[in-house]
Amino acid sequence: MTYKNNNTETLLQQISIMSNVLDNIGSYVYSKDLDRNYTYVNANVEALFQTPAKDIIGKDDSHFFDLDILDGLLESDNKVINENVTLSIEEENVIKSTGKINTYQTIKTPLHNAAGNVVGLSGISTDITIQKTLEADNQNQKHLLDVVLNNVDAYIYMKDANRRYRYVNSRVAELIGLPAEEIIGKLDFEVVPPKYAEHFWTNDKTVFEQNQKVVMSETLEDSDNKVHHYLSTKVPFQLKGDLQTMIAFSTDVTELYQLKEKFEQLANTDELTGIYNRRYFFENAKREFNRAKRHQQELVVISLDVDHFKAVNDHHGHPVGDQVLVKIAQIITKTIRSEDIFARIGGEEFSILLPNITKTESLQAAERLRELLDDNAIIINDIELPIKISLGVSVIKAADTCFQDLYSRSDRALYKAKSHGRNHVYLMD
Repeated sequence: MTYKNNNTETLLQQISIMSNVLDNIGSYVYSKDLDRNYTYVNANVEALFQTPAKDIIGKDDSHFFDLDILDGLLESDNKVINENVTLSIEEENVIKSTGKINTYQTIKTPLHNAAGNVVGLSGISTDITIQKTLEADNQNQKHLLDVVLNNVDAYIYMKDANRRYRYVNSRVAELIGLPAEEIIGKLDFEVVPPKYAEHFWTNDKTVFEQNQKVVMSETLEDSDNKVHHYLSTKVPFQLKGDLQTMIAFSTDVTELYQLKEKFEQLANTDELTGIYNRRYFFENAKREFNRAKRHQQELVVISLDVDHFKAVNDHHGHPVGDQVLVKIAQIITKTIRSEDIFARIGGEEFSILLPNITKTESLQAAERLRELLDDNAIIINDIELPIKISLGVSVIKAADTCFQDLYSRSDRALYKAKSHGRNHVYLMD
């Protein structure tokens, strides 16, 4: 009798663990029998249908979904059961009780009995309604967002305060490279390389120390030196009379992280020339100005403008004029230092911020740029264009209170350079 009770308790514990895992997975999990009646639903399905599980079990989809889309649901269910295949599909459903239209990414898998016969299906549906709305709002990002959202993997595991795995899903098992049954019951550093085990344990133990849900970003470099970024939600979970445990849900957001970096780069880059834009220049110039004032260091601004640029556009067209600006940006980029900030301010006007450079050195640098354009014609579509530039130079002063003081002098110096006949460098003290 004791043996049976122990088996029952173990089974109930396992059911409790798995139930909690499925209720916290953030997706809709369910199973159906051969008549397409529900045999199991998790808490998210109950909330979606606004109906307790006991009133869902034994009923089919006609009780919960709009009949107009029922054929689509039956078609996919029938394919899974009749053809014994797993489907990964996108579904759009109208909930009867709310009339709300939701879009889901759904995976349906056949269920088998001990003899290998299909006895029903299991499904997991992730609500991607918000993502689909974002796609509609920004068609330029649609393809990339589709790729990201349709390939997100959820890594789910359960670990106790002694670092012993209590549960891992198939994705974690695949990541570790061992069958789930060879991971469960083992300490993390017994199945994961020590470097990675320590990395994740540092974050895992935060949940035990705070005894509350923790949402965090995690970064990991794999054996191929590729960096992966994860968004993880870790929840404390306590079984009666057992060690403190936690359940973790981690999503690989590497592509989203890279997309964010790309957007940040685009936000700082001039679309035509590929160099920094006005916004980036002034944001960083203000920071460099404050640093230079604080440490009493030199700081120089060179403002430059293409002479008679309107004539280029008038005689050769704006596409040629655009290519001239691109060529100028490429030429100057090759000559400036890595610490300098080179940006297109607007139209044919550019600025260069030069930290830690003397007045003499800055004048020499400006003169080199002028000579570089003066001595080398720019060729666009076999057209040789003798492009000249004018440059205004200003050096930080003790009386300057903000970057605008320094920048305004370089702008006035540029005006002076043009008034002196163009193709000229002028310093505004």
